[in-house]
Amino acid sequence: MNEQADASRLPPWLQRQLVALQQQRGHAVLLSGPAGLGQYPLALALARAWLCEAPSPEQGACGRCASCHAVDVRTHPDLFVLMPETLALELGWPLDERTQDKIDKKELKPGKFIRVDATREAVAFTQFTRSRGATKVVLVYPADRLNMESANTLLKTLEEPPGALRFVLATEAAHALLPTIRSRCQQHALEWPAQPEALDWLEQAVQGDPALAGKPQSRESLATWLLAAGGRPDEALALARLGLTTAAWSGLPRSVARGDWSALADWAPARQLDLLHKICHDLMVLASGGLPRFFSSADLPPPPRLSALLQWQKALQQAARTVEHPFNAGLQQEAWAGLARSVLAPH
Repeated sequence: MNEQADASRLPPWLQRQLVALQQQRGHAVLLSGPAGLGQYPLALALARAWLCEAPSPEQGACGRCASCHAVDVRTHPDLFVLMPETLALELGWPLDERTQDKIDKKELKPGKFIRVDATREAVAFTQFTRSRGATKVVLVYPADRLNMESANTLLKTLEEPPGALRFVLATEAAHALLPTIRSRCQQHALEWPAQPEALDWLEQAVQGDPALAGKPQSRESLATWLLAAGGRPDEALALARLGLTTAAWSGLPRSVARGDWSALADWAPARQLDLLHKICHDLMVLASGGLPRFFSSADLPPPPRLSALLQWQKALQQAARTVEHPFNAGLQQEAWAGLARSVLAPH
């Protein structure tokens, strides 16, 4: 989904949820669901609506007032965004001066988890008198990146917020949160878009994407990207940017089974691993008599024994825990390719 959380630019399925969320009266909301459903843009749109000087029940934030502008340029004094430094830098949220200075001087590497020092700053922020409007907001994303110390630091304020304060937490792994964090929030499971609605949005997004502008795409290509993404529109857009064709996608499972990774050579390790997960998933479903989710049955090689697929799934899950580590990409790819070939080769 777009990083810009202007209500007028939210996809329609997120806009409907924004309207419903504005009617909730609790001080803390937890947005959860699988990756790619729009947790961050919906959380930011909700925070923006809470802070807006003239919000609308149907649209959310007005998009015109000084408060909306301050959120858009990342300077609103009553909004604290708590996220890992890597993600904050990617999304344009400023870090505190001390942390930014250490990163600039190479004394500190941007973290992929939410540090306890940043969480303490969020708690301190809640103690100050609000600068404008009727409330202050703390946005936490991804909330599952709170480590144990950070989560416990936030817990007391989440349980007994001082004054007019609201929280919006968003996550793609609600099960990883402390039960005490979850229990203090009104939980909202994000909705999946209907396929026609998702395809319409994807078509518009592709047309408006600078990398894809002027390259008309067929409805078949749109459907392929959405299938390959498991129904997640933002992931489908990422696949469109890769230049993935219908023929290329349908041929990947059998290519991997042969040990041919030429089509994946330029893919990031995380995306390569994601593809292997999808092939493994669909083969397990097919072996159990179900219908695959990411590929057609005709695209898949004959399923091996279910026990072999279960062992492969465990190996892929283990690899996922370290996929972001700076290993040698070539050796890593070779190991994954060899394992896939050994599992999928005819016996």
